[in-house]
Amino acid sequence: MADKTIYQFTAKDADGNDTSLEKYKGNVVLVVNVASQCGLTNSNYTQLKDVLEKYRDKGLRIAAFPCNQFGGQEPACEIDIKNFVNNKYQFEPDLYSKIDVNGSNAHPLYNFLKKEQGGTLFDAIKWNFTKFLVDKEGHPIKRYSPTTEPKDIIKDIEKIL
Repeated sequence: MADKTIYQFTAKDADGNDTSLEKYKGNVVLVVNVASQCGLTNSNYTQLKDVLEKYRDKGLRIAAFPCNQFGGQEPACEIDIKNFVNNKYQFEPDLYSKIDVNGSNAHPLYNFLKKEQGGTLFDAIKWNFTKFLVDKEGHPIKRYSPTTEPKDIIKDIEKIL
């Protein structure tokens, strides 16, 4: 059996369409659980946008998964989340439908990411804006805490682009 990769998963995009993560084959992906009302929102969205603009042409993609599990900081529906990100930040990551990242209803992709790149607290996602860097073959290679700023991940991104 081949190594498991993110390509074996599907997720609903912000418009409710099933999307195979195979679409990322050959690209470096930063997978992030996002929220609109978090203290980390402004710095993360601003820097994620800058990093994506700088490296999109070299093959970087950002997969943003809204999650309301941390302090109820993503209460909006997908349409409102998409409008918030696009209008306030002029940022257009690959935005997915709202998911759980912890617990019995956690999205299978997040169960895989946590297993591959464990953290503290029994590998649970601790807060909004936990980031996973995935290489061009679909393997999660590094996990970053919510307080790690996207600009501080650039050297790792450059190494694998």
